[in-house]
Amino acid sequence: MKLDNPDDRSAAAGEYVLGTLSQDERREVELALATDAALQAEVYAWQDRLLPLAARVPPATSEPAPWPPLESRLGPQGATTAASRPAAAPAGNDPLWQRLRRWQITGVAAIAASMLLAALLVLRGGPAVPEERYLAMLQAPSDNSTGWLVEVTAGKQVRLVPVGPTPPVPVGRALQFWTKPEGAAGPTSLGLVEPGRVTTLPVSVLPAVGAQQLFELTLEPATGSPIGRPTGPILYVGRTLRL
Repeated sequence: MKLDNPDDRSAAAGEYVLGTLSQDERREVELALATDAALQAEVYAWQDRLLPLAARVPPATSEPAPWPPLESRLGPQGATTAASRPAAAPAGNDPLWQRLRRWQITGVAAIAASMLLAALLVLRGGPAVPEERYLAMLQAPSDNSTGWLVEVTAGKQVRLVPVGPTPPVPVGRALQFWTKPEGAAGPTSLGLVEPGRVTTLPVSVLPAVGAQQLFELTLEPATGSPIGRPTGPILYVGRTLRL
């Protein structure tokens, strides 16, 4: 499975969330998620698109054991065996299949999302308002390594997620989380965060939400900056992109 191409990565993430990957493919994606920040962002995006819809649609019920009555009505003419079926040529190595596969995966994900959305619209009796979502990759200025991801869902929450090993914080110091919307006069503190831990905050703590919004982590005294703006070195910094 190719995960370096953006289209393939998005398709693999969508199928991972839907649960339609084979066992080997799912294991490959899970191994990549440990270090691939872009793949993690795709998985988060698909989860936000699909899982909330699925959670709000009530389960459907069906008649118990539908297959025996169908088989009895079909009779011997509808029955087939593995020996009677013609052997099918493996498609996994077919170049055409490989080129089409990513579009098929994306199509399956889109159909599933459409079905869930249609069911939700029927239940709620009105159109759904698309959510604004933003993502920022926070990188170390020293070597451009990605250490954290910031995910903002307008009207809901801000999530700061560690995506790689981070240096230990010296004794008596702390990591402080900051944001500065484009055009703002200065940064706003979002509080102290624990190294290596996911931090979730309500969007209401942000002065604004938008593209090119600056987020950063700085090294401050143990109780935070005493002057309301960063005083220590910038450890990780990045700007948001709208998804």
